[in-house]
Amino acid sequence: MKKVILKIDGMSCSACQNRVEKYLNKQNGVKASVNLVMAEALIEYDESKVTLSDLDRFVEESGYKSLVVYNEKEENKKDNSKLYLIVFAFLTIFLMYVSMGHMVGLPVIPFLHMLDYPINYGIALLILVIPYIIFGFDILKSGITKLLHKSPNMDSLVTIGVLSSLIYSIVNLILIIKGNDMLAENLYFESSATIIYFIKLGRYIDKKSKEKTKEAIKELVEITPKSALIKTKDGEKEITIDEVKKGDILICKPGMKIAVDGIIVSGETHLDEAFITGESKANKKSIKDKVIAGSINIDGYIEYRAEKIGPESTISEVVRLVVEASNTKAPIQRLADKISGIFVPSIMIIAVLTLIGYLVLGLPINDAIISFVTVLVVACPCALGLATPLAVVVSEGKSASEGILVKTSETLESAHKVDTIIFDKTGTLTYGNLRISKVNNYSDYKDKDLLKIVASLENNSNHPIANAFKSWVDDNKVKYENIEKFSNLSGIGLSGVYKTKKIFVGNNKLLTKLDITNNYKKEEQELSKAGNSIVYVVEAGKIIALIGVKDIIRDNAKETLQNLKKMNKDIIMLSGDNEITSSIIAETLGIDKVIANLLPQDKEKYLKELKMNGHMIMMVGDGINDAPSLATSDIGVSVNSGTDIAADSSDVILMKDDLSKIVELFNISQKTIKIIKENLFWAFFYNICMIPIAIGFLKPLGITLSPMIASLAMVISSLTVVFNSLRLKK
Repeated sequence: MKKVILKIDGMSCSACQNRVEKYLNKQNGVKASVNLVMAEALIEYDESKVTLSDLDRFVEESGYKSLVVYNEKEENKKDNSKLYLIVFAFLTIFLMYVSMGHMVGLPVIPFLHMLDYPINYGIALLILVIPYIIFGFDILKSGITKLLHKSPNMDSLVTIGVLSSLIYSIVNLILIIKGNDMLAENLYFESSATIIYFIKLGRYIDKKSKEKTKEAIKELVEITPKSALIKTKDGEKEITIDEVKKGDILICKPGMKIAVDGIIVSGETHLDEAFITGESKANKKSIKDKVIAGSINIDGYIEYRAEKIGPESTISEVVRLVVEASNTKAPIQRLADKISGIFVPSIMIIAVLTLIGYLVLGLPINDAIISFVTVLVVACPCALGLATPLAVVVSEGKSASEGILVKTSETLESAHKVDTIIFDKTGTLTYGNLRISKVNNYSDYKDKDLLKIVASLENNSNHPIANAFKSWVDDNKVKYENIEKFSNLSGIGLSGVYKTKKIFVGNNKLLTKLDITNNYKKEEQELSKAGNSIVYVVEAGKIIALIGVKDIIRDNAKETLQNLKKMNKDIIMLSGDNEITSSIIAETLGIDKVIANLLPQDKEKYLKELKMNGHMIMMVGDGINDAPSLATSDIGVSVNSGTDIAADSSDVILMKDDLSKIVELFNISQKTIKIIKENLFWAFFYNICMIPIAIGFLKPLGITLSPMIASLAMVISSLTVVFNSLRLKK
C-alpha cells in the first residue's frame, strides 16, 4: 500500500468531509482519512488497483475537487477575499440602511421610501442583492451540487435558505408591481444578502484561524535555506538546494544554515538544532557527526558530505509525519463524524416541519418562510466538524515544535490514559555512551591486541555496547583486524574467525549456549558491583577475558521518573543486561521494579502479559533496537536523534534524547482532550439553544431570531471553537 496526501477544494463543513471520506473508502484498494482543517485527504492505496488519476477522479465524483498532491513548499496563491469583504461591508451597511433605516428613525432616501415608493424600494433591494448572489455563487453552486449528489452539507442549508428568502421576495415584488403595495413589508432581500456576507466573512476568519494552527508546520518548511555553498575544484560556488546531489561536499560558515542532511568531513563547530530537537543549547559537532538541514552554524567552519536531500531529509520526513498525523482520526473524532453525518439531513427535516407547522396553525406565510430560513441558517455543523481536528492540528504543531513527533492523533488522544511505563535501560535511561572501564585478560594476547580483536567483531554490530569498542578504536587510532565468517547470535552476542581461530563475544547467555563453565565468578561479581555491563570473550571453548563496560545515566532521568510517579504512573525497567548492573542503575534512579537478563522476545512477552491484565502500556526504548516491544505496547516512544525517523517503529519520537518530553507529552495529551470535549460541548450547546429559538418556541416570551442574526450567530459559534483550540498553543 502506498500513501499520498491530496489537497481537496470545496469542503466547508463536516458533512463535506464525511461525504468525501465515505466515497473514497467505498473504492476497491483505497483507505482514506479526510481532514477538514487541513483540507486534505490521507490516502493509502493499492498501486496494482488504483492510480493517482483514479484518486483525483474519485474526489471529483464525490462532488469536490482534487487540487494537487501535498507539497510542503507549495506557494500560497494571492487571495483577494479581504478586499471583497471590505467592499461588501460598505454595501451591506447601505443595504441595511435602505431596508431597515426607517425602523430606527434614520432619514430615508425620498424616492426609496418603502410606503411612498414601494416599487422603487423593492427594485432597489433586488438590484443591491444581485452582487451578493455573484459574490456567493460558489456557495450556491456547491449547495445545489451537493443536493443533486444526495449529500447535503452546510452550503445546501444556506442555499435553500437564501433561495427561499430570495424567491419569496421576488414573488412579492411582482405582486407589488401589479398594485399590492402592502406587500412591501414582506420583502426579505436583505436577509439573502446578509446571510451570504456573514457566511463569507465567517469562512474568511475561519480560514485565517486555521492557518494559524498550521504555523509550526510552515515554520519547519521554511527552516531549510534555498541555497547551498558547494566546494569545487575552482573554490566555493553558491547553488540552489535543488542542484545539490548526494555525495557533494558542502561548506557551512558561521551564521549560515546547514543546507541538507549530511556528515561532517572537515572542521568542527556548534550547531543550534532547537527547531528539530526543542533543545536551546547548541551541540558540538566534529568529523563523522551527522548534521541536519536547517541547523544554524554558531561558531565554526565545516565541510560536510550531502547524504539526504529533498524528500529524504529529516525536515521533510518530520513535516510528512506531522501532516499525516494531523490527517489521522482519534476515536472521539470518529464519534463526532457519525453525528455530523446525520446532522444536515435532520436539520432539513426540522426546517420543513417548521414551515408546515406554521402553515397548519394558520400563521402568516411570511413568518413561516422566515422561521424556515432561520432554522436552516442557524444550524451550524461547522463548529461540530472543527471541534476535534482543529485541536489535534494545534497539538500536533505544538508537539513538533517541542521536539515531540507524534505519528497519529489517536496516540495524542490516548497518551494520558497510560498507567504503566516500561523503560529500556541501555540507550534510554542511560546515554548509551559506553566506555571500556576494566579488562580482565586471561589469554596469551596482549590487552591491546585482545581489544582490537573484540572491537573488530563489534564493528559489525549496531548494539550500544559495540559503540564502546568503536570509541576505543577511534581514541587509540588503531586499525580493525580482518574477521571472517561473522555471525550475529540474536540476543546473545557475535562470533567470527580470526586467523583460523573462532572467537565468541557476548553476554552471560553465551556461556549457556556454548555450555562453558564460568571459572571467574568472583571477578564477574566485582565488575557487576562497580556498575559494569560484562562482555564475555570465548575462544577454544573457554573464557579468555571479561571486559567491563560502563554506561552513563541521563542527566534528567531521575527527575523525569519522579515527575511520572507524581502523575501516578507505574515505572518498570527492563534490561538485557545482568541483574546486578541493572539493579544498581534502578536503585540510583529510584525504580522499584527491574527485570534483567531479558532477550528482545522476553520483553515483548512481558508487555503482552501486562496488557492482558488490563494495563495501558507505554514502552520507551531506543528505536530500532527495541522495535518488537515498541510495536507491542499501546504507545511506543523512542529516544532518537532525529536522523532515522523513517525507519523508526514507534508511535512517538523524541527528537532529542530528552526523557522530560514524556511528561510534556502527557500534559499535551491531557489538555488536548480537555479542549476537544469543551469544543464538542459548545458546538452541541449552541445548536440545542439556537434551533428552538429559530423554530419560534420562545416567541411568546418575545425572543425571536432573524436569518441575518442567525448567520452572524453561526460565525460566532465556529469562532468559539477556533479560539478555544488556539489556547493549546500556549
